[in-house]
Amino acid sequence: MIDATMTKRMEEATRLTRAGKLSEAMALLQGAGDNVKSQQAPKASSQPGNVYESTCQVVDEDFSTVKPTPSSSSYERTRKASAWADKWSSFQGMAQPSPTPGRSEEARPGAFTAGSFSNRAGSRDYKLFLPSSYHGQAMPLVVMLHGCTQNPDDFAAGTNMNQLAEEQSFCVLYPAQPISANSSKCWNWFKAEDQQREGGEPEILAGMARQIIQTQGLDASRVYVAGLSAGGAMATTLAMNYPDLFAAVGVHSGLPHGVAKSLPDALAAMQGGTSTQAGRFSSDVPAIIFHGDRDTTVHLSNAERVAAQYAVTKTKRDINAEQGRVAGGHGYTRTVYHDTLGEARLEQWRIHGAGHAWAGGSAKGSYTDPKGPDATKEMLRFFMQHRQKDAMC
Repeated sequence: MIDATMTKRMEEATRLTRAGKLSEAMALLQGAGDNVKSQQAPKASSQPGNVYESTCQVVDEDFSTVKPTPSSSSYERTRKASAWADKWSSFQGMAQPSPTPGRSEEARPGAFTAGSFSNRAGSRDYKLFLPSSYHGQAMPLVVMLHGCTQNPDDFAAGTNMNQLAEEQSFCVLYPAQPISANSSKCWNWFKAEDQQREGGEPEILAGMARQIIQTQGLDASRVYVAGLSAGGAMATTLAMNYPDLFAAVGVHSGLPHGVAKSLPDALAAMQGGTSTQAGRFSSDVPAIIFHGDRDTTVHLSNAERVAAQYAVTKTKRDINAEQGRVAGGHGYTRTVYHDTLGEARLEQWRIHGAGHAWAGGSAKGSYTDPKGPDATKEMLRFFMQHRQKDAMC
């Protein structure tokens, strides 16, 4: 760990360098270079998609190389000092014990505000939408998990979820996956450490949802989670691990829980490879599943595997299947499974001719297919039919 005295020296040298005061910065660097190597360097992660590997290498450098010498030109001193300053800035951020929280704003009705959450498992930023009609009453909460390369703003625009939240009076939480956790901003559904109840990303996401419920006074019996692709896979992982928190789950173009334990496993599953792991898991959480039958990113067979993890499919008391078509858009097959009490517990939507995109979404966001059917509206209809009998928060 870099001690406080040297940290201040490094920060001051960085400031002086960026201000063009190279002589003063070099004087500080000469002292810093003698001490840096004696400090313990933070361990660099070797996980795929991690940005730590390059930025942390600065601790192994010989800081004497940036000391001014009689033969060094002014340009060369500037280049080396600037390069050092950039590397130090990167290293400083990575050397912290936890990610620096993002900008937080006061949540208010009718606004889409930024926030940050931390617990023992880690930290994540988020965006929160409260409808104009919210004045502290116990509203439902929908947790939306974006897909790879996306972010909360993109996902909100593409799904139109905030627009419907304004119309139907519920709140929406969008956790954000940073590049530091995955280079493509995918939720790490395929890692064993991110598939359990107490630990990893599931614990962060569940903790974040609980905090929002508590601070905003929302209805703990009407909390739902939905996601696209990697977000859909993480959504079903949350349903498997937190059936006491989520009253229903929506999985769009996703994968089953526990089907992969590594990146090679994930790639094989996405292409339709078989796995014996998925059959070990089941949940009683009501689920609605959407998948395009022309999806070349996540094979259609994964939709069946997701459905198989929900207990109602094992009884199949009452199954209704219907064909439909969106005007000017895609055709679809909708299959509804009812439990022994006649309640709809599982819906599967197979969208004919659709690829890897949010059905019925807006072109304002990425990975959307305006040709429908409207997955956002259908998920909300399904969600609002269900609530926790004994909600715990």
